[in-house]
Amino acid sequence: MRIGELARATGTTARALRHYEQAGLIDSGRAANGYRVYEESAVTRVRNIRSLLEAGFTLEDVRPFLGCLDQEAFGPPSAGALRIARDRLAVLERRIAAQSETRDRLAAAIAGAEAAVGTARTPSG
Repeated sequence: MRIGELARATGTTARALRHYEQAGLIDSGRAANGYRVYEESAVTRVRNIRSLLEAGFTLEDVRPFLGCLDQEAFGPPSAGALRIARDRLAVLERRIAAQSETRDRLAAAIAGAEAAVGTARTPSG
């Protein structure tokens, strides 16, 4: 199947597929005209990659799962998979905490600015 067909079958884009291929997560052959050609099994692999990415993993995080990406359903997670998931969760929690702090500082700055503007205004009227 060609790249456009794989993109449609998996709900992704040709650009994302080329990115997955560059990252070493999927493989393609080449047709005589130079177009990328993928095996039917690539549909399952790409769907599994997308599921992991949607769960918060990065492409680098997905690499250790290469051995099971071609299966329709994952079995129980391995100790390594759980470690990767815990590490990714910790990264996300740190980012959320940092963003929350930034939001709180911005909200305080806005409140302070509004209070200063409110006291500096003279009634018109």
